[in-house]
Amino acid sequence: MDTLQNMRVFVRVVEAGSFTAAAQSLNSTTGAMSRAVSELEAHLRTRLLNRSTRRLALTTAGERYLKRCQQILADVDNAEEEASCAHERPTGALRMHSFASVGQHYVLPAISRYRAVYPEVTVELTLSQRMPDLFEGSSDVAVVTASTLPNSDLVSHQLGSTFSILCASPAYVRSHGAPQEPRDLAHHECLILQTPAFPAHEWQLEGPQGLEVMEVTGPVQVNIAESLVVAIREGMGIGMLPLYAAIDGLRNGSLVRVLSHYTAQKMNVYALYPSRKFVDAKTRTWVEFLRTHLPKVIERDEALLAELASKDTVEGGLPAHAGLVVDVAPHRLEH
Repeated sequence: MDTLQNMRVFVRVVEAGSFTAAAQSLNSTTGAMSRAVSELEAHLRTRLLNRSTRRLALTTAGERYLKRCQQILADVDNAEEEASCAHERPTGALRMHSFASVGQHYVLPAISRYRAVYPEVTVELTLSQRMPDLFEGSSDVAVVTASTLPNSDLVSHQLGSTFSILCASPAYVRSHGAPQEPRDLAHHECLILQTPAFPAHEWQLEGPQGLEVMEVTGPVQVNIAESLVVAIREGMGIGMLPLYAAIDGLRNGSLVRVLSHYTAQKMNVYALYPSRKFVDAKTRTWVEFLRTHLPKVIERDEALLAELASKDTVEGGLPAHAGLVVDVAPHRLEH
């Protein structure tokens, strides 16, 4: 039995005043109307209507039940209208998941700009280093970084591509010098960033000699790029940072780039969501916004990196304001 439909019939019969009038308004038959109400009464084990050849009358139980039915049906209609509008107008809570570092540097600023356009959308952002299970329903959309994505039923949109660079602190370079080529890393403290995207102890460097893969070890390992920034800034060693995590430190001089002719571990940024069918307006507009916005932000960071490199007057990654010059012998620095 379709209880909800039978409730609709019951309410319509009462409002119309007869089974015949209700049948005409619902494009059905008098017999179907009568059966629906009888089914409802049998289900409830209660008579709702007193029937005669001339008129219908609500029983006491029918009067109480009518009010409940009208309230329930109004709530159902409102819920359906809200759900339908969700596919037309961005509104409500958008549940996002993002890898921590890209979320902090790219997703959060994008949320601010998105909500300036769609203020009726609220955001619940979860940052972590794990790949979310979007089918479990805890998130509507995820932003992740990866070299490639595994095969899955998720819908994916590539939002852009970025890369990592090797960084140290000015103090570390003063004390230990700067590596001149990848194999010199064997003589340096290498700080390890554990991420889902790449093996932690394998640094893939793309440079003048093509791709060079270095096996590295180090005294400190972290799983968040911002924590690695702190370790590098404190002079603990050389670390590989995503460009978006390194750019502020390079700009303010707390970090310097080493092996500046090399980029590392190129990765793509993806938006993921569970299905192409019935995608609501807030998810659709958020993904469309990211596809337009994020490539511009990545391009901005790359342009800033190139600008900083053009101002860098010292071999080995030290900026001009570090007050150092390079001696003829590799790795020896003096004031």
